[in-house]
Amino acid sequence: MVSTRRSLPVSVGVVALALAACTTPEPRPVPAPPARPPVTMPPPVIATPLPPGEVPATPVPPTPAAPVLTPSTFAALPGWQDDDVRQAWPAFLASCSVLARKDDWKNACAAARSVGAADGAGIRRYFESWFVPNQVRAADGADTGLVTGYYEAALRGARKRGGAYQTALYGVPDDLLTVDLASVYPDLKGKRLRGRLVGKKIVPYSTRAEMGEAAIRGKELLYVDDPVEAFFLEVQGSGRVQLADTGETVRVSYADQNGHPYKGIGRWLVEQGELTAEQATAQGIKAWIAENPSRRQELFNANPSFVFFREERLPDPSVGPKGALGVPLTPGRSIAIDPLLLPLGAPVYLATTEAASEVPLRRLVMGQDTGGAIRGAVRADFFFGFGNEAMDNAGRMKQPGRLWVLVPRQSPQ
Repeated sequence: MVSTRRSLPVSVGVVALALAACTTPEPRPVPAPPARPPVTMPPPVIATPLPPGEVPATPVPPTPAAPVLTPSTFAALPGWQDDDVRQAWPAFLASCSVLARKDDWKNACAAARSVGAADGAGIRRYFESWFVPNQVRAADGADTGLVTGYYEAALRGARKRGGAYQTALYGVPDDLLTVDLASVYPDLKGKRLRGRLVGKKIVPYSTRAEMGEAAIRGKELLYVDDPVEAFFLEVQGSGRVQLADTGETVRVSYADQNGHPYKGIGRWLVEQGELTAEQATAQGIKAWIAENPSRRQELFNANPSFVFFREERLPDPSVGPKGALGVPLTPGRSIAIDPLLLPLGAPVYLATTEAASEVPLRRLVMGQDTGGAIRGAVRADFFFGFGNEAMDNAGRMKQPGRLWVLVPRQSPQ
């Protein structure tokens, strides 16, 4: 999810620090298997956010709390024997198409080629032989966290503005710069800053409230008929747009963002006393907007982050959008995780419940995506897929859950 636009290696520390308020985390390589319990995975250093223009003499970056991975057994995974692991196999092979390039994954991924996709017992034996499940705990010892949901949005649009189609979806602006901090601060490897050039200075890019149409005029990709769904498209990261003027359906996917941290508008409504925490679902937020249309933009502006898209062809509607790992997401078998704390692409055993329910949801999934709101070790965003049912489930998904990340062995047991 790194911009292919103008990318500048930092040669002056002042520039990097002046933009620290616009830091966006990037995925990091998958860590090696743990040597002995308990195992702590040290994450990269995150720069301390600073107000624009405030530059300290030297950087003092704090280290975020690392998770603790405690090796366990497959017998200890709740519902492991009941999960139809055949449904997870295509998603796992997609992860292996990327992870097999890493030394600690190549043996396990090579062995997967000899396993039949229809052989449920063989797939289960493969995971039990080649992986060690490690329960994920936060630094404070908590083993239970939040599981939310997301989906691929469906919108109606057109290539030209007119009639009901007045809300633009934007491509990456030409003046958005991506700054690589690792050239000056190796400890910040995997961290990139977004900004723009004003005179001879690089300054933070505009927030959502500051941006306005004039700032990104000329970068309109498509126009859609619903500003609320357009905003939720930014939260989901990808969607399909059915074009009224051509009849085709295209996919729009995350291309970049303005570098400002994501803030959930549901949380803002709770902070303002407009909704309770229980009411702050996607459905509850949309109902509030319908009742308070004059405050819609005020609500949207509470989230300073702004997402830019790219248009993609949709040759096969059955294939999901690509996540941060670069492989298509699988409905019900892909999740978004915090890549600073957990290995991107790894199999994860998830134990939670269905959306707004106490019915157990326990299955093997792949951590193939990331998200601005997905922060923390015991934190997952469950990909429900495409369509109205997926949208409804994702909007109501706010469940407690536990995670076990599967760490590969170098040889089978």
